[in-house]
Amino acid sequence: MATLQKIRSKGPLLVIIIGLALFAFIAGDAWKILQPHQSHDVGEINGDALSVQEYQALVEEYADIYKMSSGQQSLTEEQMSQVKDEVWRNYVNNKLIADEAKKLGLTVSKAEVLAIIDAGVNPLLQQTPFRNPQTGAFDKDMLKKFLSDYDKMSKSQMSVQYADYYASLFKYWTFIEKNLIQSTLAAKYQAIITNSILANSVEAQDAFNARIDQSNVLLAAVPYFSVPDSTISVKESDLKELYNKKKEQFRQYVETRDIKFIDVQIAASPEDRAEIENEVAEYTETLKFTADDYNSFIRTSGSEVPYVDMYYNASAFPRDIATRIDTSKVGTTYGPYYNAADNTINSYKVVAKKAGADSIEYRQIQVMAETPARSKELSDSIYNAIRGGASFTEVANRYGQTGENVWLTSAQYEGALLDGDNLKYVSTIHEMGPGEVNNLAIGQGNVILQVTKKQNHTDKYKVAVIKRPVVFSADTYNREYNKFSQFIASNPSLEQLQANAEESGYRLLERDDLSSAEAGIGGVKNTKEALRWAFGAKAGEVSGLYECGDNDRLLVVALSRITPEGYRPLRQVQDQLRAEIVKDKKAAKIIADMKAANYTSFDQYKNMANITTDSIKHVTFAAPAYVSVLRSSEPMVSAYASVAPMNKLSAPIQGNAGVYVLQVYEQDKLDETFDASVEENRIENMYSRYAARIMNDLYMKGSVVDTRYLYF
Repeated sequence: MATLQKIRSKGPLLVIIIGLALFAFIAGDAWKILQPHQSHDVGEINGDALSVQEYQALVEEYADIYKMSSGQQSLTEEQMSQVKDEVWRNYVNNKLIADEAKKLGLTVSKAEVLAIIDAGVNPLLQQTPFRNPQTGAFDKDMLKKFLSDYDKMSKSQMSVQYADYYASLFKYWTFIEKNLIQSTLAAKYQAIITNSILANSVEAQDAFNARIDQSNVLLAAVPYFSVPDSTISVKESDLKELYNKKKEQFRQYVETRDIKFIDVQIAASPEDRAEIENEVAEYTETLKFTADDYNSFIRTSGSEVPYVDMYYNASAFPRDIATRIDTSKVGTTYGPYYNAADNTINSYKVVAKKAGADSIEYRQIQVMAETPARSKELSDSIYNAIRGGASFTEVANRYGQTGENVWLTSAQYEGALLDGDNLKYVSTIHEMGPGEVNNLAIGQGNVILQVTKKQNHTDKYKVAVIKRPVVFSADTYNREYNKFSQFIASNPSLEQLQANAEESGYRLLERDDLSSAEAGIGGVKNTKEALRWAFGAKAGEVSGLYECGDNDRLLVVALSRITPEGYRPLRQVQDQLRAEIVKDKKAAKIIADMKAANYTSFDQYKNMANITTDSIKHVTFAAPAYVSVLRSSEPMVSAYASVAPMNKLSAPIQGNAGVYVLQVYEQDKLDETFDASVEENRIENMYSRYAARIMNDLYMKGSVVDTRYLYF
């Protein structure tokens, strides 16, 4: 009863607590519902965010353009990674410049873009398909005609393929035009920076003298390596003093992380290889007696090289096959054999051989009507008209097509997987003779083809290839996975990984200064999840096991240190500082010994301990002298030689590789005449190269935040 009374007394409080709990529960569920619809950002420049959706759209646009310009149907993971990085770099640079240009009132007008197109010399224009076939130069008239045709074209009156081609070409031009505007704005901004740095006649005279005044020098040097490191002591105060002096050099603009990781690459066991060898041997025996349907048989064998019922050049086949084809007999099967270059077991059979054209010129008219029957009827009419003497070009124009001559070369289809209508199309063109017309039924329509020329005849082959990579089995993978998983479970700390990795047969690798902008870890594919873990973990933590690569790598990562944005701490740069202090102290010791010797002639220095002598000719202030005996570039030698009196021994000079004493024994000038305008232009060109580094300064001041690793 006492308990019940106590509960009653707390009634109002319980109502509030329960109410809050219910609200938290409901709000939590609501958050889970709303969370997927949040707008996430991949980065920020000058306070303006770039969303995942915007970035993805830019990546897809760039990838489409890349595929179009390279002729590829798809991009590899590595290529896509490069595309993503390039898109980000371009976006950041363009945004930084656009922000600065806005402050200055810089713009690029439509009239300026038209003027650039009319001039036709911008490098971006040379990347378009709108080029004169004879000269290869950009042709503005071709572009204007295309844009006019695209604006007027009726997609309902042309084939889907033709409409898609025009749409792709327009998309390509839109991309070029956008980049044209951005690059022009960047050039304007760069011009303002460059033209604000001017040279004068006094500076021009100094630069001229620095280049033409040259000296021949006798040199004696005591190298730093002659002083044992053990004789030099470096105090903590020395390190701190130099660190404070050079602190700005150690500024870091992004957070980085130091990691240690183990990367296990799984390989086939001897048993795996033996099993694959036996399978290839069995398929090879069957291949000897196979006479038809090579396509199905090769596909069944698991070969990496599909069979295409087309005559190919020898070079189109894998290198190990290509080098054997010329000496192989038609109908004979060769192999099995192991090819170390690509780690495969192979056999092959030359099915047929004949001479064929490597380049074929042809033209076409695509015919697609409301129904296949109507397409057939219309294509028959066109075919008969052309066979009867009608102009191919005029008929093509009547149906909204050019009918222009194009070339089909072996490089365009060899190596690609041709099947279905594509194989039918290419095979038909190859089988046709010059002047021949063909009405080819493809898909829902027809294509009227006419071959106009064939050239570059060479031997071509049909080859059935069995190429099986020596890969690990599921049992081998599971065995390695379980072994590595057990190792990680037994060594959950960084200290244990370091202590036990080698004994367990693993190599612990290191990577310092890992940034979130990188594509992954250790150059291994598909390690984005591990990278995300590294930037969410605490120092000393060890990750779980990651399956990565091409499903053939196992990875574990340990986070050893976090370096936040700002100044790198002394402990991380002390080795670099210590080396510099040691060099300075060695220089001070050598200089003291030289002064104590009180030598007054160059010949006396030749007898000094650890001395090295040399002579250098044509030393100028404009370029650092190269001391070959110490393999070192020495600006201080050039600086002294430019002002030194003739035949006078210098005081000891601290250089990069040792301490030097010099004596100029000859001076002369290059045979050049001073021209102030030429020298000023030379200096301003040099300054313009320095001005090009402005992007680095804009980046540092632009508050650029890159969080792409969270999503991509």
